[in-house]
Amino acid sequence: MQLGNNLRRCRFEKNETSQHKLAEAIGVTRQTIISIEKGRYVPSALLALKIARFFGKPVEEIFFIIDDNQD
Repeated sequence: MQLGNNLRRCRFEKNETSQHKLAEAIGVTRQTIISIEKGRYVPSALLALKIARFFGKPVEEIFFIIDDNQD
């Protein structure tokens, strides 16, 4: 299983929010946002909740499970 995300789409839906602006708002670096968007970094529950709060969406609208073993 992997964690997928719609973070990039959410940024563009919210007035094309930059990675830098999102990072500043939730207290991380821009590199962290880049890594999450590319699927190289799985955010903690706290960070996922901060991101969801920033966008005013449930966590499940931003993050989702990719099940590699789906039949």
